[in-house]
Amino acid sequence: MHVVVSLTFILELDAQVLFKMQFEHGKLHKGGSILGTIFSASRKPRVEPTLRKRETYPQNVDLPPVLPKQKKKPYPIPFKKIKQVAKKDKKLAEMGIEKPLDPPKNGLLAPDLIPVAYQVLDAWKVLIKGLGQLLYVIPVYGCNECSEVHVSHSGHHMQDCLGPTNSKRRSFHSWIKGSINDILVPIEAYHLYDPFGRRIKHETRFQYDRIPAIVELCIQAGVEIPEYPSRRRTKPIRMIGRKVIDRGGLVEEPQPWRAANPSSLVDLDTHGACERFPPPLPSDIPKIAQETMDAYETVRFGVTKLMKKYTVKACGYCTEVHVGPWGHNAKLCGEFKHQWRDGKHGWQDATVDEVFPPNYVWHVKDPKGPPMKGGALKKFYGKAPAVVEVCLQAGAQIPEKYKPMMRLDIVVPDSEEALLVA
Repeated sequence: MHVVVSLTFILELDAQVLFKMQFEHGKLHKGGSILGTIFSASRKPRVEPTLRKRETYPQNVDLPPVLPKQKKKPYPIPFKKIKQVAKKDKKLAEMGIEKPLDPPKNGLLAPDLIPVAYQVLDAWKVLIKGLGQLLYVIPVYGCNECSEVHVSHSGHHMQDCLGPTNSKRRSFHSWIKGSINDILVPIEAYHLYDPFGRRIKHETRFQYDRIPAIVELCIQAGVEIPEYPSRRRTKPIRMIGRKVIDRGGLVEEPQPWRAANPSSLVDLDTHGACERFPPPLPSDIPKIAQETMDAYETVRFGVTKLMKKYTVKACGYCTEVHVGPWGHNAKLCGEFKHQWRDGKHGWQDATVDEVFPPNYVWHVKDPKGPPMKGGALKKFYGKAPAVVEVCLQAGAQIPEKYKPMMRLDIVVPDSEEALLVA
């Protein structure tokens, strides 16, 4: 009897509590009690749009992969899409229909990209000047046998040298003092007065100047440099398939105007940058580092924007780059299976990293501390572009997009503790 009464009392009490909770839940929508949140506890919390933008970058990302040299680089555009475009162009050519071309594919300038080209060139000068000054205070080392670069007060002790005599050194690097070319990898290209004109042959390659690929891209995008003239068309070229039927005639290239003071050309090249600029004052180092970091971002953003419109070709086997609709015919490729191609380059669409290489280096959390060690500790280290690492050590604020690869939140254990880590 007592059990039945107790059970009835409990059921009545539960009904009253449920009614009260439903009543309070109704008041919640009118600005009343917070008890209504009990019914929505199982729902997923809403994520505000502003919070989604902050979660764009992950906590950690993998290090950049090292492409094998005994294999062709992957196509930046899927090969299936390349075949579809080629099939479409071939069908139009068989019907005798001209290929529709928009600026700058038709030889005309893209007016909206001319200011971008000037911004890239100005930032390129600031980048060279800033690095030339920062290298007085930030030590950089390069391996004498391979392409490894390290930004610290001493070289690291990782056994990953791939040089010709690495077996004698047990794969330890042979460190020497680095230069600006170890930070900004010099990628040069032939300067063409008319990119749609005659192609460069192997016998005529010495008739053309070699300048930084970024400078050549800016010239073709509308920058006027008297020393490097460029043809500016007023009528578009016409093509049927892959054949140019009207290019406005072949115009002889004018003799370049050589200035008495070649300082304007020197500012565009990284050669001897450390000797051209004086050492910075200690109070100016953080400011110079921040200006250099901003210039690096401006150059990279501008080059990415220009390459979406202007064609740049890169060899699929070596580091050669050509700014123009077609690659040159100079037989200078010496990489994988170059004998089969008679030294000719395997041209394909270039990526931004091929025109403006980031040149990743190990991120050093304590530049004045003990040298970084390899082995089991190597997986705890992060990487960053060489320019970013130099600017960071000089006191600049770096963008958030570089921090996941640098692995700033990972504590590097001692060599004895690394063996105990799973």
